[in-house]
Amino acid sequence: MSYIKRICDSELQDKLDAFGAVHITGPKWCGKTTTAKQFAKSYIEMQDPDMRDSYVQTARIKPSNLLVGENPRLIDEWQIAPNIWDAVRVSVDRRDEPGLYILTGSNSIDKSTIMHTGTGRIDTLQMYPMSLYESGESNGEISLSELFKKKSLPDAKYFSELTIDGIIMAACRGGWPSAIKKKTDKAKLMISGSYFDSLCKNDVNNIDKTTRDEQGTRLLLRSYARNISTFASNRTILQDINANYPMSETTFYDYLKALRKLFVIRDVEAWCPSIRSKTAIQSSEKKEFIDPSIAVAALGVSPEYFNMDLKAFGFIFETLCIRDLRVYSSALGGTVSYYHDRYGLEADAVLHLKDGRYALIEIKLGSSEIDEGASHLNEIEKLVKEHNEREKQAPLRLPDLKIVLTGTPYGYQREDNVFVIPIGCLKD
Repeated sequence: MSYIKRICDSELQDKLDAFGAVHITGPKWCGKTTTAKQFAKSYIEMQDPDMRDSYVQTARIKPSNLLVGENPRLIDEWQIAPNIWDAVRVSVDRRDEPGLYILTGSNSIDKSTIMHTGTGRIDTLQMYPMSLYESGESNGEISLSELFKKKSLPDAKYFSELTIDGIIMAACRGGWPSAIKKKTDKAKLMISGSYFDSLCKNDVNNIDKTTRDEQGTRLLLRSYARNISTFASNRTILQDINANYPMSETTFYDYLKALRKLFVIRDVEAWCPSIRSKTAIQSSEKKEFIDPSIAVAALGVSPEYFNMDLKAFGFIFETLCIRDLRVYSSALGGTVSYYHDRYGLEADAVLHLKDGRYALIEIKLGSSEIDEGASHLNEIEKLVKEHNEREKQAPLRLPDLKIVLTGTPYGYQREDNVFVIPIGCLKD
């Protein structure tokens, strides 16, 4: 089966050129192992049922034996034998060469199982499910990196053939590589359902050998899905769960921690510039999943459901856009946050680059909401200007880009310099 190129491929190569080892993290089924194998010259798969016991025993006695092989050497699901981490770190120190090892894992590091974090020797690459550009559903006519450089769009029209029905299907299917390769829509949708079932039945228990109730996990994820792309508090979600299932606060946070370690939940942090008083700016995290299909599976609905309820799909659409922005921003060395205040002013996403440049982004499914989104972005820019007039000694950078990201077909630059960009035209 042919390899679908990922945006993170170049980032992985850069890290291999700079560090002795690279640790690829991300949710199960997002393509970590497949991508790593494109760069590895030898590998072992710790989860191989025929070899697992032997690998684990070797790791207990002499873990360095598992590192013998042509470099870069891939150790897939290394956390099955955690002391491999320290063996890799020591090997990197001794050999003092870049690109020796690639480690992959579907849960975050349990620091209690390792002696050293690997800082300076082992760097981390976060992988996500595939963006619409990687899956071929975005034509990539508009590049974020080029837009940051030029701050303009040529006069030529930009057009996405991705319809609302296509966007709904893409969100419900998710960015799982195995789903994208299926021939029928029914088969594609089954992958995210299987992922969700495996998550609730097995993964939340296997991550730290702690037994957790399947029903409780399902209800937590369903409540999270109901509050997707909102600022609902954890207390609100717990109350929602307790309406159908008794769960203590301690248990709730234990489940939440497990789901975060599995890279299932990935909330969006707030951007809190000093353009309003601290009490006016929303600072809690916005509820999000790593992929919109998890929310859809948790809700137990189909694409047909959203065809009849586009308002509800708007929240799922925002999760899809946040996922893609995270993929694209990672390639640019950037991060994604949000802005919201009690006056109703918002930017659904704020994309920051390491050099200080940033884009304010509003996410609007339909064309009727574009003017409102643009108005919010212009108002935030106005607030920054007013702040700079007051605080001349500590001015804030004005936004480099103002973008309304949409599910509509046409892309263009407005007279107020707000860019209207279809998600089906965007790439890194």
